[in-house]
Amino acid sequence: MARAAGNRNIQAKLVLLGDMGTGKTSLVLRFVKGQFYDYQESTIGAAFFTQVLSLNEATIKFDIWDTAGQERYHSLAPMYYRGAAAAVVVYDITSKESFQRAKKWVLEIQRQGNPNVIMVLVANKADLDTKRDVGNEEGEQYAKENGLLFFETSAKTAQNVNELFYEIAKRVAKAVPLRPGGMKLHRRSQERGRRLFCCSGSSPFGSDDCNINSW
Repeated sequence: MARAAGNRNIQAKLVLLGDMGTGKTSLVLRFVKGQFYDYQESTIGAAFFTQVLSLNEATIKFDIWDTAGQERYHSLAPMYYRGAAAAVVVYDITSKESFQRAKKWVLEIQRQGNPNVIMVLVANKADLDTKRDVGNEEGEQYAKENGLLFFETSAKTAQNVNELFYEIAKRVAKAVPLRPGGMKLHRRSQERGRRLFCCSGSSPFGSDDCNINSW
């Protein structure tokens, strides 16, 4: 997709959280590579991806951390969601347990994460509607009560996958106001940028000195 003239370039850290088997990796692969595999090996620790989305108002480069869902990796999660601009919490519509676990992730991010983080609750595997254990209304209501965006997706059919990430990108762009005439931010906005955006694509530990990047 072509960039608009004079477009801003914004680099943003995005993290996916949720139980093992909810389809986090499948969502990322569908978004980044347009691929889906019926069998996807479990992520160990975390996997890293990048993807660029071009909007009218900005071009967003996502640094995406896909975290492992196994309990033994839970203690590592703060390394990945610290400094994230957006957190995507995923559950499987066929598993009530994964929905309850998603609620715990939401609480953890709210307590320990950035108060300005864009948080999205994602009900994945919509293609398995006949095996549904969590109603759409239930997930949507929980998201509404907790101030979250809500999407029901299917990595297999690509339902709402691009829409999910484009909505996040639009909100990221709105969260970074620019002065007329250039990339520089007001000091207050710049400090907010330090909290929201990570410029470290090579380390899971991020950086306390991160800011908006040009690339």
